[in-house]
Amino acid sequence: MNNTLKSSELVLAPNGSLYHIYMTGDNLADDIFLVGDPNRVNMFKDIFDSIEFESQNREIHALTGSYHGHRFTALSTGMGCDNIDIVVTELDAAANIDLKSRTILPSHRTLNMVRIGTSGSLHSEIPTGSLVASAYAIGLDGLLNYYQHDDSQLEEDMTEAFVRHIQMPDRMARPYCVKGSNELLAKVSGFTKQGITATAPGFYAPQGRTIRIAPAIPDLNERLASFTWDGLKVTNLEMETSAIYGLSRIMGHNALTVCLIIANRADGTFLNDYHNQMKDTIVRMLECLNA
Repeated sequence: MNNTLKSSELVLAPNGSLYHIYMTGDNLADDIFLVGDPNRVNMFKDIFDSIEFESQNREIHALTGSYHGHRFTALSTGMGCDNIDIVVTELDAAANIDLKSRTILPSHRTLNMVRIGTSGSLHSEIPTGSLVASAYAIGLDGLLNYYQHDDSQLEEDMTEAFVRHIQMPDRMARPYCVKGSNELLAKVSGFTKQGITATAPGFYAPQGRTIRIAPAIPDLNERLASFTWDGLKVTNLEMETSAIYGLSRIMGHNALTVCLIIANRADGTFLNDYHNQMKDTIVRMLECLNA
């Protein structure tokens, strides 16, 4: 039986690295920080003690270096779960596939993927400038519906409860719920608020915004904010976490999201200048994973 992956399936760049992320397993640390904005990777460049690898392709800027003797990779994903599908799949391929022979390696390498992002709060008591850690993610994006998986890898009871609560129209993708890494969550428990993060497939109507076209579910944010599970509220809304959690769980990796709240949808406020707070958050997260 030929277990070699076809070149049209496992697509490589001319230098033999993964086609989009421009990385191989040797370039990749076990502890990875995912950020949306390619420019945010430069913050890590200013903080790392040394840099061993850097690449940039489209919106994906990758950097591997050392912080206080610990090896980390920082990598930008761009916005949305479609980009996460590419990035997380290729990170797993870099770790677990021999790119020269195009075969799966016999031993599994587990990665820790931590998203440091920005998000909008759904509750007035979670003001801008807060840090929210995602104990669970709810995917409104539908990405995981395209992948075979065992029901035990997702939170099926939570999904059923959410579907009943939200009353999503049948024409929309079926939501899914995924738990984050308990181990990683414990590392940030001292300085974050824990909650459930809803991941939307867009920024405007999928997050209840009206510009020139009214959203199909005008009270979507109210429906989300009123859902609770395991003693937690849906605290915030963003565009990547469910895909990170879902793909990581299926592929055997650990994942966590910590978001800096820059918008409060309940009271209509927005934090325009959050550069220094984001840099402080990055240092805190490096210290947590370095402990």
